Amino acid sequence: MNKTAVMTLVLTLGAGLFATQANAQGDAEAGGKLFKRVCGGCHQIGESARAFFGPQLNGVVGRVAGSTTDYQYSDAMKSSGIVWTREKLAAYIEDPKAVVSGTRMIFWGISDREKIDDLLAYIQTFPAP
Repeated sequence: MNKTAVMTLVLTLGAGLFATQANAQGDAEAGGKLFKRVCGGCHQIGESARAFFGPQLNGVVGRVAGSTTDYQYSDAMKSSGIVWTREKLAAYIEDPKAVVSGTRMIFWGISDREKIDDLLAYIQTFPAP
């Protein structure tokens, strides 16, 4: 095999690997649409977000569960000891009651990992104020 063919093969494989990594992190635009439809009835996010039926979600990644001051959390959430990492949020979105038994959040969960990644990509575009 000549050098040009080898380089073409390497570049093609590398591009495929990077595309897979990008897709694994989610599509923020698709996540925004999903957030409005699935989460927006209870949660707010963005510049003027405030607690509603659920806490506002600005800067949730890295935040201690049950720690915002403008929302009345369940005892289960306040005492969970969870710090919301991307992985922990993914598990919570998939099955809230499995992650925090006794949570008041009434949500059936999302089993589609791509949709969870899209939601998290969107949520992560909103840092803490």
